[in-house]
Amino acid sequence: MEKFETIIIGGGAAGLFFATAVNTKGGVLLLERMDRLGKKLSATGNGQGNLTNTRVKDTPYFSHAKNGADRVKEIISRYSNEALIGFFRSLGGVTVTDERGRVYPASRQASSITDLLRYEVEARGVEVRFSSFVKGIEKTKDGFILSVQTPEGEGKVFGRKVLLATGGKAAKNFGTDGNGYELAKSLGHTLTPLTPSLVQLKTDTRYTKTLKGLRASGACVSASVDGKTVATVKGDLIFTDYGVSGDTVFRLSAFLSGKEQGAELQIDFLPELSKEELLSALTAKRKAFPSLPDSELFCGILNNQIGRAVVKRVESGSLETLVSTVKRFTLPVTGSLGFDYAQVTKGGVNFDEVDDTLQSKKAKGLYFAGEIVDVDGECGGFNLQWAFSSARVVAEAINGGQV
Repeated sequence: MEKFETIIIGGGAAGLFFATAVNTKGGVLLLERMDRLGKKLSATGNGQGNLTNTRVKDTPYFSHAKNGADRVKEIISRYSNEALIGFFRSLGGVTVTDERGRVYPASRQASSITDLLRYEVEARGVEVRFSSFVKGIEKTKDGFILSVQTPEGEGKVFGRKVLLATGGKAAKNFGTDGNGYELAKSLGHTLTPLTPSLVQLKTDTRYTKTLKGLRASGACVSASVDGKTVATVKGDLIFTDYGVSGDTVFRLSAFLSGKEQGAELQIDFLPELSKEELLSALTAKRKAFPSLPDSELFCGILNNQIGRAVVKRVESGSLETLVSTVKRFTLPVTGSLGFDYAQVTKGGVNFDEVDDTLQSKKAKGLYFAGEIVDVDGECGGFNLQWAFSSARVVAEAINGGQV
């Protein structure tokens, strides 16, 4: 049986980044179940590679653990977004930042992030094996025995230390079907509830059927749960046959994951206009064109289809009611498109069951990094920052504080 000092299970963002920093003395083996590294990483940020955000320090993370958000902040402070950007620059990469603090490679190609990490992993002599699915893991006195299925058959390898970086169960087409959770459970770990996050939302479509495929740019959308507003964002909103999608929806879904029942979206189609200004415009239009049908009242103010949908919803309402509906168009949330369409998994390996170096409290020598842990963030590079920071902290712990 082959023996290695460290085995990495999963060649995604966390596993790859860890492989660029962990001490290779004694041998490092990376096992990836897909046919190439970083498949999901290469699709992040709509394929543009939103690798972090300049607002990481001011944006809270989610975790079921009582002090989870504070622990995440502390871990990220040990390997910050500035350090991450500096690392990619040291590999010859160049980054750019947009108005929301999202950091991208200047190439605007997510695959270039994967390639830079891959080059570094190869240069460091880490052994990578593809199409290698870890079916089981057994704790021994000195380390771990892994049962690995490959196209050639099943075999076993030994690792004195193991990093579990398999991701969650979102977007299984990238090989993230939740298998890592089963490996963690087999070693005594428990899971917090798993729900899809950063995902399209299903809503009541009674008043939006005619809007399918339409994009409302610059809308201000709030999300509430049981009547309490949990988040408000501004951006693009796309109407679909099942509900809504777009930038605003992905961002808000992080706050609604697992709470869709009883949730509601409130859309302000014209956030730059006050109710008084909108009422004045409609009053002037009705005065100028007294015979104009109500369905045309919003011509020059709103997208025609949205305007007609508002009028149809209000039916014979007053101008004041029309204005109120434009400024607060409500949509009850009925669910999401689920894990197959989600970018991130909310929940995971209980954060209380790992120490501050992300080593297991159940099996010494087992470490976790990235999405497999019960930690997730908002849309905009925050989840990749967690993957990179957590991987780096584990590498430093294994290296005795040196990288």
